[in-house]
Amino acid sequence: LSDNGDIFSSDILSPLFGTLKESVQFNYCFDIPWMVKQFPSEFRHCPVLIVHGDKREAKARLLQQGQPFPHVRFCQAKLDIAFGTHHTKMMLLWYEEGFRVIILTSNLIRADWYQKTQGMWMSPLFPRLPEGSSASSGESSTFFKRDLLEYLASYRAPELEDWIQRIKEHDLSETRVYLVASTPGRYVGADMERWGHLRLRKLLYEHTNPIPGEERWPVIGQFSSIGSMGMDKSKWLAGEFQRTLTTLGKCSLRPDPIMHLLYPSVEDVRISLEGYPAGGSLPYSIQTAQKQIWLHSYFHRWKASRTGRSHAMPHIKTYMRVSPDFTQLAWFLVTSANLSKAAWGALEKNNTQMMVRSYELGVLYVPSAFNMKTFPIDTNPFPASSSTSGFPVPFDLPPTSYSPKDQPWIWNIPYSQEPDTHGNIWVPS
Repeated sequence: LSDNGDIFSSDILSPLFGTLKESVQFNYCFDIPWMVKQFPSEFRHCPVLIVHGDKREAKARLLQQGQPFPHVRFCQAKLDIAFGTHHTKMMLLWYEEGFRVIILTSNLIRADWYQKTQGMWMSPLFPRLPEGSSASSGESSTFFKRDLLEYLASYRAPELEDWIQRIKEHDLSETRVYLVASTPGRYVGADMERWGHLRLRKLLYEHTNPIPGEERWPVIGQFSSIGSMGMDKSKWLAGEFQRTLTTLGKCSLRPDPIMHLLYPSVEDVRISLEGYPAGGSLPYSIQTAQKQIWLHSYFHRWKASRTGRSHAMPHIKTYMRVSPDFTQLAWFLVTSANLSKAAWGALEKNNTQMMVRSYELGVLYVPSAFNMKTFPIDTNPFPASSSTSGFPVPFDLPPTSYSPKDQPWIWNIPYSQEPDTHGNIWVPS
């Protein structure tokens, strides 16, 4: 996981990480001129492929942005199911020295890299395999190579063929995380477990172990947007998603542990670094919120004083299972997927079909892949010294429940009673 700051230009694309030849940028929002400026001058004209989900007018605007930059090409991800988005945020970086994958939570726009809390996983530099290696060589114990190739194949995009070939020629065996992806479609049979929350459920079932007293280990979900969940918790949240998050090894009957959901309150946004405009990246609508008041009893504040990020509103999304004393993790996921059925998938047809609307991508850390029983949580991430082996949870534990006067941030209603940190009020047009 990475702290934010202007990591983009100074670190990720720095020559210290490799001599860049070509890259692919998968994302949701792009500012092409800004993005091009983030590349160090020596790499600024290396070919870049933009993978996006824009259609019609939005697509025309995006292509227009790319006009002045002949080295920037575009690939439109197919979105055949209504209300789906291309929400995945990933960089594929091909160097003279090898190949690197970065999976992150930031859009390619300046605001996302400036005063928000974001997350990032950066792979090691994957070396090229010796000539004549088989396609299956260079695999990791977590099958990261197979899963990344399968995810890229799901686009069925000719523009990605060269990249699929390129990845096959590299050694990804050092990877210790599991890929958790969503890709649009309706899946039946064994395919139901390839994507979305059933993919996460399968990984937790196979690669974690039951813990004594695990019903006292809370599940935490933290996100920056919320979809429609239905009339009550049984429809999807408890009936389906919670069952995935509470999976721990192969034990089948388990009492439900408590679930904490973290989402900024109106007050959190008001006193943030950006003030109310931060709420522009927290798109929970009044139309959705009114139909699921029941959900808000799960909500907890965004507080991150340990990391100095209480006032940097979250655009990161994390899901985890923590010990009762909040010192250990049973697993940890950082992803682009918000709290929505579109992102995680929803069961249909009497649970015989999984329907996923959007592209999402994240990485799952399980202790067994690191020969550990649990991960210790880093209680002091400042300064981020390399000596600490603790896990960097981006917010304070234990989480703080909403008080009766707290309201979840809703982006399309006015807040004119109290001004924000910049003295402004919020009146959405």
